[in-house]
Amino acid sequence: MASSLSNTSADLPPGAFYLPSFISPEEEAGFVGHLDAGDWNAELRRRVQHFGYRYDYKARTVTSDAYPGPLPEWLQDMSERLVAMRLFDGAPDQVIANEYLPGQGISAHIDCVPCFDDTIVSLSLLSRCEMVFREKPSGARLAVMLEPCSALVMTGAARYQWTHEIPARKSDLVDGTKVDRSRRISLTFRKIVRTI
Repeated sequence: MASSLSNTSADLPPGAFYLPSFISPEEEAGFVGHLDAGDWNAELRRRVQHFGYRYDYKARTVTSDAYPGPLPEWLQDMSERLVAMRLFDGAPDQVIANEYLPGQGISAHIDCVPCFDDTIVSLSLLSRCEMVFREKPSGARLAVMLEPCSALVMTGAARYQWTHEIPARKSDLVDGTKVDRSRRISLTFRKIVRTI
């Protein structure tokens, strides 16, 4: 069980920024509606959807032939918003949706360095959950609670020198109170820098 969490900048590695209430509940419902009207892929332990380029988890690459087409309009609008906010230099062209049911998570990782540009932005939908950061090689650990409708931006050291993970469990401890998780979806925006 995690220690109690808060959402202060001290809980994040350098180069990470937490933006609460980044989207409205209406926008959140719109994203979930579009995703649930689409095709979820169950090739992993969690269900995923890829937009723009498809990321190959086994090879840890993005191939030029894995391009089903540009982002749909409902994701292009958010992509343009992220550029207008100067979070990206150019429009993100790769988005992955990850679905997490209670008890599911994602292991510690750094997003593919040769594949994606310097900025990663992830939106949290439906349920809160803890994200854990670990610095390489010191092993320093930080944790933050990701609330529904929030965004997490990772650049610099947070992007390249710290792993991030979602611990696989059914609840988190928030201000000393156990909070059960429900279905959660993350929408992660990235910009391709290289394909093979």
